[in-house]
Amino acid sequence: MDKERKLHLWTDGACKGNPGPGGWGAYLVWGEKTLELCGGERETTNNQMELTAVIEALSAVKRPVPMVLHLDSQYVKNGILEWMPNWKRRGWKTAAGKPVKNVELWQKLDELVSSHDIEWRWVKGHAGEPGNEKADELANRGVPR
Repeated sequence: MDKERKLHLWTDGACKGNPGPGGWGAYLVWGEKTLELCGGERETTNNQMELTAVIEALSAVKRPVPMVLHLDSQYVKNGILEWMPNWKRRGWKTAAGKPVKNVELWQKLDELVSSHDIEWRWVKGHAGEPGNEKADELANRGVPR
């Protein structure tokens, strides 16, 4: 296998109202192979769908491979790379001593992240980046009607 070959994942969440019906989408690319995933909830938030998109994308990867995860959510990027170590140290509490919102999703994501080699890349949403546009399309497709 080419040592430079990486799995690329794009994830996105969508919500019609916040809270309201929402969807998540994930677009995975490994060489010439692609996988499209989407789903949704009748009553959710945008942040919950952003987290769920990443969780579902990582859950679809059945063996450890180097990967690049592209996302347009500052909430998820900052949460995973900056805030989570302190939340865990404080027993899943914020700096203000309050419970972390969406803690069950953050804990599930934390568990998944520990078994993968992930390079996190933030991308500007709705800026014409093809993988991000595909993830956005999938997230909107996942919204329950």
